[in-house]
Amino acid sequence: MAPPTLLPASQLSPADALAVAQQAPAFLRSSPATVSSSPLNTLLYGSEKSELWLQYENLILTCLRTGDDTAAHAALRRVVSRFGDDNERVQALQGLVKEAEAQNDGELEKVLKEYNQILSVNDTNIPVAKRRIALLRSLGRVSEAASALVQLLDFSPTDSEAWSELSDIYLSQGLYSQAIYAIEEVLVLAPNAWNIHARLGELQFMAATAPGVANGSYQQYLAEAIKRFSRSVELCDDYLRGYYGLKLISKRLLADGSKPTKQGDGNEFVVPDTNTLERLNELATAKLAEIVRRSSTKERGWGGYSDTEIAAARELLAEDESPIKR
Repeated sequence: MAPPTLLPASQLSPADALAVAQQAPAFLRSSPATVSSSPLNTLLYGSEKSELWLQYENLILTCLRTGDDTAAHAALRRVVSRFGDDNERVQALQGLVKEAEAQNDGELEKVLKEYNQILSVNDTNIPVAKRRIALLRSLGRVSEAASALVQLLDFSPTDSEAWSELSDIYLSQGLYSQAIYAIEEVLVLAPNAWNIHARLGELQFMAATAPGVANGSYQQYLAEAIKRFSRSVELCDDYLRGYYGLKLISKRLLADGSKPTKQGDGNEFVVPDTNTLERLNELATAKLAEIVRRSSTKERGWGGYSDTEIAAARELLAEDESPIKR
């Protein structure tokens, strides 16, 4: 198993992030303060390991997350010493540290001006462009963030991270069709990403249940959602969110009494028949129950689910229980 410092900071639970941050001083003491890239140094001491710089970067992010600015600055100084102030990734990390230490919107606006200055010199600096977009969004300037993302994707159309962020921005504005389009672009780039299939299913469900949706669009969205959730669990057999969505949609369609339907323009989308929906519902119910049971008992190999996910699954399963008659 990879050490915690090699895991992306976003994948660490709050408890794990705090544990990593607490180990930061010891890690910094045991790691080289400076590393030369000269051929002579490589010959004498061996080549440097790329994992070291990934660990430093993850340490910066984790320490900022937990409020340990001292350790974050210590790790940042080593990265700057190795790669220089003009390195694009270093510039983004320096900006991130300033964002984390900003006390008010005025100080964040100063950081934004620095990003603008960097991009005026080099508008292809992707790390800084992404930090600028994130900062615009945190300042509430969502439309500017969306426009900046569109410009970034014009330059780098295969950036799945940017497409995903754009989808999230559209969703926050209630633009469901645009959010769905953007996440579909992620699937074009990563067709076997089960979490993205499930995310698309969630967007389809939200679009179906949005106020004022037409009945035809409602059925189309739900039919597409059930396909996406089915694909996600096909790709990942124990994916809780996929089974949760599959049960939620099949249960709703059964309650609606929906019948197989075909779109009028000739492009077929089909709401599964009642027998198929019942089988899907039974499959999702059984799998969710297994996940909840095994995860709750701390069974080995079933500990990768969050408490929130397990609680939501347990609540959904509880809705099927018949009330006790007295």
